[in-house]
Amino acid sequence: MLDMDTRLRVARGIAKTETEASRQVFETLKRRGHPDAPPPTISDGWGGIDDAMLEVYGQVPAYQGVGRPPTRKQPRPSWQYVQTVKQRENGRVVGVELHVVFGDPNETLALLGQSTSYIERTHLTMRLFNGRLVRKTLAFSKDVGMYRAAAAWEDLAYNLARPVKTLRVEIVGDPKRK
Repeated sequence: MLDMDTRLRVARGIAKTETEASRQVFETLKRRGHPDAPPPTISDGWGGIDDAMLEVYGQVPAYQGVGRPPTRKQPRPSWQYVQTVKQRENGRVVGVELHVVFGDPNETLALLGQSTSYIERTHLTMRLFNGRLVRKTLAFSKDVGMYRAAAAWEDLAYNLARPVKTLRVEIVGDPKRK
């Protein structure tokens, strides 16, 4: 998961399904500063993220005294989650459809925007830096432990060693910068 403002990687989930990986990401975020609700989230059209949000952050509503007591976790009104679904023809993207899963549609789209291009750019950078992610290479790893270790090192290099343009500081009055 990326931070929207800095584009730094804040959490990672590695599992066999997207739902399990998303659950790991949201559990990490819950420990690292989002204890009550998930951060505003935008993702591609693959499923599982909404289920992971409900599993980690959802709450069973209080019993109202009528009918059967509720047992399923429900989202809170403050959550914001958008899925972008791409329509393709002959391998080319011809359109993008947005689905607001949680939150007020106007408010959520205004906050999150309508593109996942920065996420896709980060995934490409991740595949370039880490050969264990790319199938049909000599470095590809089936062992989850090795994959987790390589991903941790790659996240460390991405966040701390590589210069990130969004974190540059402008020095006002510096004669060297023009």
